Amino acid sequence: MIIVLKPGTKKEEYDHVIDRVKEYGFKPHPIVGEERTVIACVGDERDKTQLHQLESLDYVESVVPILKPFKLASKETKPRSVVKVGNIEIGNSQFVVMAGPCSVETKEQILLSAEQVKKAGAHILRGGAFKPRTSPYSFQGLEEEGLKYMAEAREKTGLPFVTEVIQPGDVALIEKYADMFQIGARNMQNFALLKEVGRAKKPVLLKRGMSSTYKELLMSAEYIMSQGNYNVVLCERGIRTFEDYTRNTFDLTAVPALKELSHLPVIVDPSHGTGVRSLIPPMAKAAIPVGADGLIIEVHPNPEKAFSDGAQSLTPDQFGALMNDLKRYAPLENKHL
Repeated sequence: MIIVLKPGTKKEEYDHVIDRVKEYGFKPHPIVGEERTVIACVGDERDKTQLHQLESLDYVESVVPILKPFKLASKETKPRSVVKVGNIEIGNSQFVVMAGPCSVETKEQILLSAEQVKKAGAHILRGGAFKPRTSPYSFQGLEEEGLKYMAEAREKTGLPFVTEVIQPGDVALIEKYADMFQIGARNMQNFALLKEVGRAKKPVLLKRGMSSTYKELLMSAEYIMSQGNYNVVLCERGIRTFEDYTRNTFDLTAVPALKELSHLPVIVDPSHGTGVRSLIPPMAKAAIPVGADGLIIEVHPNPEKAFSDGAQSLTPDQFGALMNDLKRYAPLENKHL
């Protein structure tokens, strides 16, 4: 249910509504807008009739049901969200580009990567310190050492950074260093992990599972938001189909569909979405007209020597050329880089 307060509601009146919501057994999630405050009430739907009693209060405009199962992520609760990562806002008119290597390999590699993507115009540095790999014998990441290298890269370039978390026990450690958590496709329905990042304070980049529906992605976002962390950015990274020319089938329909269903920002990952270096630039440019709020792209100083995902990593020169193209495309959709 959603409780809509009238404009000019006083703090003591707001507090009274919050107290009543808790008394009825619901968890209140206030959403403060420019003109009015909305309180999303999450709990046992069988008890929702009690909330309608609050319409008798002079300062309550209405009490209405949220029809979607993803209550907090639904567009019914608010029209649009903006998520701040460092000093970068995702969901506004800026088209935000996250770029960097798949994994942090050495201090020199990540520092060079950060300098190169910064020079090309990237806004956020990406890089994995903890790497979930299909094979147990593949490179698994430098863990805390890698986080320290990423933090040093941030200090030298000013780029905030996003990095993947793969288990609940690592959340506190990564929160000390990173500006944004990434939940990878394999962990989209790791509900214990979703709850843990939901209790943390840093924003979350939530990738769609390789066989997941839009509703399942939004329900995963709901897990995070239900714990009090509303700073979630959705990411389309391709789904698994019968096509084997590309690594995945890049579902750009997800962008406008998710924006119809949810107020959360949506970015796309053409690197994992295609897995083919030559296909990344055209798909990255295609993200703009469908309404994406940004991109996350793998860029490596020397893809041939990359520890992971070298075949789908752009060189710095290729990334620079793509950024120049994006600067021309973005204004067509009232965006800027």
